[in-house]
Amino acid sequence: MANTTGDPTNGGGAQDIESGRERWQHRYDSARKRDADFTSLSGRPLEPVYGPRPGSEVPGFERIGWPGEYPYTRGLHPTGYRGRAWTIRQFAGFGNARQTNERYKMILASGGGGLSVAFDMPTLMGHDSDSPHALGEVGHCGVAVDSVADMDLLFDGIPLGETTTSMTISGPAIPAFCMYLVAAERQGVDIGTLNGTLQTDIFKEYIAQKEWLYPPEPHLRLIGDLMEYCAEHIPAFKPLSVSGYHIREAGATAAQELAYTLADGFGYVELGLSRGLDIDLFAPGLSFFFDAHIDFFEEIAKFRAARRIWARWIRDVYGAKTEKAQWLRFHTQTAGVSLTAQQPYNNVVRTAVEALAAILGGTNSLHTNALDETLALPTEQSAEIALRTQQVLMEETGVVNVADPLGGSWYLEALTDEIEAEAERIFARIRHMGGGDEVEHPIGPMTSGILAGIDNG
Repeated sequence: MANTTGDPTNGGGAQDIESGRERWQHRYDSARKRDADFTSLSGRPLEPVYGPRPGSEVPGFERIGWPGEYPYTRGLHPTGYRGRAWTIRQFAGFGNARQTNERYKMILASGGGGLSVAFDMPTLMGHDSDSPHALGEVGHCGVAVDSVADMDLLFDGIPLGETTTSMTISGPAIPAFCMYLVAAERQGVDIGTLNGTLQTDIFKEYIAQKEWLYPPEPHLRLIGDLMEYCAEHIPAFKPLSVSGYHIREAGATAAQELAYTLADGFGYVELGLSRGLDIDLFAPGLSFFFDAHIDFFEEIAKFRAARRIWARWIRDVYGAKTEKAQWLRFHTQTAGVSLTAQQPYNNVVRTAVEALAAILGGTNSLHTNALDETLALPTEQSAEIALRTQQVLMEETGVVNVADPLGGSWYLEALTDEIEAEAERIFARIRHMGGGDEVEHPIGPMTSGILAGIDNG
């Protein structure tokens, strides 16, 4: 069984490969599996994972490895989706809290596994709905939340102690989270048991979405406070969801999305370390949010490279020792910019292809866009089609039967290596902008580089 430090003992020699297979088998046998029939449609029994033929040598196989083992290229768990399928987490929010509450109840009743809150622009910018700055924007592209009363209505009849909730908000994330905690308390929930995610990623706002409230340093001070609070009081709640989605939607390539997102994540790791937090305790509270675009294989390679890079940096650069600290957990949303207003029903096909790429890349949760989002907020019918897209993929295609089914493909592994190498070049450039390792940094070299990049545009 792999040790807690995640040492890559699985080389490319025949004996190393067989040792790795035995370690994986031991972990798979002892892991919990869903009660399901893992066979093909024709009734053919399927192995939970496939690898090199016994006795064969595969140079560089340690970079691919086995599911549930460092460097996690093939996934975090030895069972893949046999242990637990991804969470269907549909993003929704519009109008007032009551209207959005009705949509949430529809999503949950139709089989959604968790909620994701879209806030309107005034809320994202820290304005009340009656502010002159909010004129014409209230309830558009998200729900208006001005007070705890709105948060109460938003989750009326939805037990927060039993539902995982993601909130996509960064600048005013702290007050929004406080409202959420009060709403949970009013339901009688012990807030220490809450599970969910708060975005809080201010770096990506300066890079892409442009919804910040003040300069970076005050934001970082608040984020550090939030990290400390959640680590001590709400251990299952993830205080940071580092977002590459908006970076990609703003025009980044797959490798740029990956690199800037992970660099931001490393910046928050440096922030936690500067606060004296134990990386093995706070790093599991970081999660990620990626875009699934239309280039099918490139997206799968991006997700696999992301896990590998994160595990290596967290262990070798920042000193994490436990497996959970080295795990990169991520949510995925299909690409809004790939949708067209013309012939909108083609968007159903685009979304299905992008969702399948996210699944084959090992996403932990997934949102599928609705076909009419280029025209308006989704209708109930289009929102249901988007949800059903995930359910068809999960229940009818067999993608949950085998972990990392494309692992070992010459094309996919080459793409994974290329994207990783390009990301490393971007990391080096960011660190250089901050002065590199030769300069003393109050938080850390990656953070210093990011702040320098924000300052100089």
